[in-house]
Amino acid sequence: MNRTTVALLAALEAVIVVAIGLGISLVPLTILWAAQYHLAADWFVFWRASADIWLVGHGVDLTVALNAQLGTALGLPGAVAPFTITIAALGFAALTTGLGVRTGLRASETPYRVTGAVSAVVTVGLLAAVVTFTARSAPVMPSAWQGILLPPLVYAIGIGLGLVFAHLRREPAVGAAAGPAGAAGAPGAGIRDTGATADATDAPRRPVPGGLIRGWLDAIPLVVRDIAAGALRAGTAAAAMVIAGAGIILAILIVVNFGAVIGLYEQLQAGGLGGAALTIGQLSVLPNLVIWLASWMIGPGFAIGTGSSVSPIGTELGPIPGLPLFGVIPPGGFSFGLIGVLVPIVAGFLAAGLLRWRIESANAHRGTATLFLTALAIGIVAGIELGLLAWWSSGSLGPGRLHDVGPNPWLVGAIAAGEVAVAAVIGLLAGGRSRR
Repeated sequence: MNRTTVALLAALEAVIVVAIGLGISLVPLTILWAAQYHLAADWFVFWRASADIWLVGHGVDLTVALNAQLGTALGLPGAVAPFTITIAALGFAALTTGLGVRTGLRASETPYRVTGAVSAVVTVGLLAAVVTFTARSAPVMPSAWQGILLPPLVYAIGIGLGLVFAHLRREPAVGAAAGPAGAAGAPGAGIRDTGATADATDAPRRPVPGGLIRGWLDAIPLVVRDIAAGALRAGTAAAAMVIAGAGIILAILIVVNFGAVIGLYEQLQAGGLGGAALTIGQLSVLPNLVIWLASWMIGPGFAIGTGSSVSPIGTELGPIPGLPLFGVIPPGGFSFGLIGVLVPIVAGFLAAGLLRWRIESANAHRGTATLFLTALAIGIVAGIELGLLAWWSSGSLGPGRLHDVGPNPWLVGAIAAGEVAVAAVIGLLAGGRSRR
């Protein structure tokens, strides 16, 4: 397969990725246009709505300027004046990232992985620019620079993860092929051997940049590399465990409070098509709720409007949007109380315990100080990742008090770092004692 073919196939896959994201909202809206409006209304209104949904799903800010009559009819304080929607419906971002991982895995199987990755990202950027400028209208105006940059950035993150996963899958095979010589080397030798083998067998991948990066990595002291590698793995694992735990608890809450959710559906009286569109919209913000619940378990909790608070300490809710999914949030707080707060602590302990063999060489010969530094680094990594997720899941949902929705990312990151670091110390100490 030559370079041009790889670039074209990657561009085609990028077109499909954008089409899937837009189609999730455009297809039901088009059905609504045909069934309820009998093709009489302007279809571009529905296109702009779908484009706005797709853009806000990737973190693009929308400036909304409603006319006075509609703003008054909504009954929301501040709806008459222009306001900004900055919260991201992370379901779309998660979908784009997941499809980007698939693109990265496919690109890694070709000798022109960089060409394929760049072609895919540039294609998404061009399509995002078209979507952004066709979505601009007087009532709703997406940010131009964010609309052009953020969707390809989200896709590029997925592609990068796919390339990393492909490299990690090749690493054990190359390490095994290296035989005793590779096994006898210092920790990290397997990574260097992997790069050398890949460069020797894949000339079109241009080994010079990779060689420079490996040279820079080799210049870093071995103990620092061991701590960084172990902390990155364990910290990411701890953050993933917290998110997974929040997802499981949210699923349980939906089942337990299913009656309240259905009751909110009935109050809205959206009809069949409206209910389907509402369900799709809720699925797009489901990852946000998972991250909010993770923030609750970490401690700071989250807000649904200025002055409100949902945390383990207490729950203070004012008027909230009538989204049926919000029916899982009880006015008096979650019944499982402080038990959920144990999840990040258990996650830090398990991540350090399960991954301690990765950092065993750094701790075995350098004592307790290195162990504590490793645990601190694990907490910092987990705190940064969870803080970034909290930042991405929060923002402005509308006018007035809806300007503040979601968790405080600084508090989430700081508290998560402390909890995971303390638990990681215990996990590493427990591992060391079991070996002794």
